[in-house]
Amino acid sequence: MCPGLNADGEGVRSVEARLMNEGWECPQTILVVMAHPDDAEFYCGGTIARWAQEGHRVIYCILTSGNRGTKSLDADLEDLKRTRQAEQRQAADLLGVESVIFCDYEDGFLQANAETRKMVVRVIRQMKPEVMVSLDPTLFFSEREGVNHCGHRACGEICADAVYPAAFLPWYYPELREEGWNTHRVRELWLAHTDVANQWMQVSEWFDLRLEALLCHASQYRDRDRFIAAITAERDGQGGYSESFRRIRLEAAP
Repeated sequence: MCPGLNADGEGVRSVEARLMNEGWECPQTILVVMAHPDDAEFYCGGTIARWAQEGHRVIYCILTSGNRGTKSLDADLEDLKRTRQAEQRQAADLLGVESVIFCDYEDGFLQANAETRKMVVRVIRQMKPEVMVSLDPTLFFSEREGVNHCGHRACGEICADAVYPAAFLPWYYPELREEGWNTHRVRELWLAHTDVANQWMQVSEWFDLRLEALLCHASQYRDRDRFIAAITAERDGQGGYSESFRRIRLEAAP
């Protein structure tokens, strides 16, 4: 019997999660790991809103504080960190995200190494997601930004290495088992912000909610109307909106 269903097959959470084009038969626990506050809303906010509305359990893990996301020379970086965390919580609440975990690594200096991988492995073993969402570490130059942020690339690499094989093999970070966090196998890795997509999510219905969540990140734009115009331009010529991912199924991995 699927997790989240009772003996009669009715949903404890929503059975409507059966499911547009993912092929899932049960509500999923979905862990979204991003480099900065606002990355999730920018790159997959419509999909996150749809998943939450359909009854999936969505959790955020934000690796850096985002405290360098300003052009102001007299910015208080600790104050900016607190502001960006508050903005992220507000945006997550709007989208229906269950909780937000902040890891507080220094913005701009995130590295894919044993220590950061351990942090993500711990979160995976704690939250036990079936599905994990992050950023494509292979995208160096992006059409929108020119150079893809180093934090985005590092975040994707950390997550890929955590998912396979560290999270599910017992002799990776055995101290985590001593803390009570046993191994866990993630079944799917979805990479947003990619130029090799193989999964497209039609989420026009959730575009306005995504925009509202993006507007929560007020520290990251100066001109609200100009920002709204830029986001609205992401719709296609018919007013539709979709988000793309590189979807990697890991169930068959040895």
